[in-house]
Amino acid sequence: MRLLTTLLIIFVAVVALGFWTNHQLTVSANELLLDVDKIRGEINAENWDSASEHTEALERNWDRRGKWWPALLDHEEIDNIDFAIAKNKEYIAERNTPLALGQLSEIRQMIKHIPEKGTINLTNIF
Repeated sequence: MRLLTTLLIIFVAVVALGFWTNHQLTVSANELLLDVDKIRGEINAENWDSASEHTEALERNWDRRGKWWPALLDHEEIDNIDFAIAKNKEYIAERNTPLALGQLSEIRQMIKHIPEKGTINLTNIF
């Protein structure tokens, strides 16, 4: 009976940790997506200095929020986001609206995809 109780406690702890981790990924991703949306608004308004400042804020937020993601996720996805942010930073510095907006769309999709990938659903199981 003790073995069964111990196994049940371990099982519940693992499931709870999984749900908590997924929640934290979603919260972090949503905060990063807000930064991306701010940058998009500044680029559309052609406020390049403000867009550059928001890009710096996104980079800092990514470093702070995304630093624990590699423990849970594929490192290649994390690297792709790093590279995309770096490219976007240069596009904004060059005031290239189409490339900056295109790169922001890519960053948005990559960030949005991460919590979706970790969610437990039939699509991810099969």
